[in-house]
Amino acid sequence: MQLGRDFVYALNQIAEERGLDPALIVSSLEAALISAYKKYQGGNQEAEVHISLETGEVVVDELRTVVDDLDEDGIQESPDTKITLGDARRLGFRDAAVGDVLHIEKNPVDFGRIAAQTARQVIIQRLKDAERQVIYSEFSDRVGEMMTGVVFKMENDQVLVRLGERTEAILPRKERIPDEDYSPGRVMKFYVLDVRQMTRGPRIVVSRTHPGLLRKLMELEIPEVREGIIEIRNIVREGGARAKVALSTMDPNVDPVGACVGNAGARIKAISSALAGEKVDVIVWSSDPLVYIRNSLSPAQVAKIEPLLDQDHAARAYVYPDQLSLAIGKSGQNVRLAARLTGWKIDISSIEAEKMPTLSDIFHEVAESD
Repeated sequence: MQLGRDFVYALNQIAEERGLDPALIVSSLEAALISAYKKYQGGNQEAEVHISLETGEVVVDELRTVVDDLDEDGIQESPDTKITLGDARRLGFRDAAVGDVLHIEKNPVDFGRIAAQTARQVIIQRLKDAERQVIYSEFSDRVGEMMTGVVFKMENDQVLVRLGERTEAILPRKERIPDEDYSPGRVMKFYVLDVRQMTRGPRIVVSRTHPGLLRKLMELEIPEVREGIIEIRNIVREGGARAKVALSTMDPNVDPVGACVGNAGARIKAISSALAGEKVDVIVWSSDPLVYIRNSLSPAQVAKIEPLLDQDHAARAYVYPDQLSLAIGKSGQNVRLAARLTGWKIDISSIEAEKMPTLSDIFHEVAESD
């Protein structure tokens, strides 16, 4: 039975284009043809299939165990897997002996058509499997990277994103910026959160809220961060609303906050724009936890900081009344992010500004002294 040289040529060409091993495709095809042959014959045969990678010839062998001519019960119980010694010798196996396993070549009518159909199905499936493996291999190494993607579909409360020409990714609800527009066709930056090999192919999950996305945007927009002159010590975010980034540098000639904000705020505005207008506070990291806490409450001005000695990693920040709402933030957001950034519990208290003496007070004091 022949699949033909055209089949061999096409197989080798496809294998070369897709980076596949022809022998691997052939082994899969042989296994599929064994299954197809058993179904075709409708019995319980044990079979082997061999395909020549040179000629496309297909050889189908049935495996039969030789039994004694008198073993009628054995033959009746397993007619598809056993053969009598006499029948074996009549088929040309002159040296056959009881217990031998014979390979009897078969060439059933119409099986060539079934073999060709099976070959087509197996090759298509192997190509799909190979493509999935290529995608998985490519993207499993890109976890933690930022990629540009195009939103193309909403499905079952998930946003589907196309990364490249053939790769799809999932943006789950919890990884989306609240109220951000995910209309089909929108181009935006995504953080590759997870890649897993599933039965139906790789499952790629991306995020718009992960702190890593902000880090990658800062590396993209700020040369000093990209080159390691400025180090990002920590990032916390509430996606689309506010983020805080702690920075440090070993170069005394570099202002980390000024470099990240940019001329007229150009750099930080570009980053904020890529995150649906998310406000980004950049602050200076300090090894002194009280200084770090003071900085983390920016843009609020803190009058003083005191550690709470009866609690671990807890401090109270004192601000003047006009700074209280700024220090706490909308719905407690500013102090909540500062606590996450520093790893300290932070209480906010208001203190009254010291009253400066007026001119009237001074004259009054002088008059009383007389």
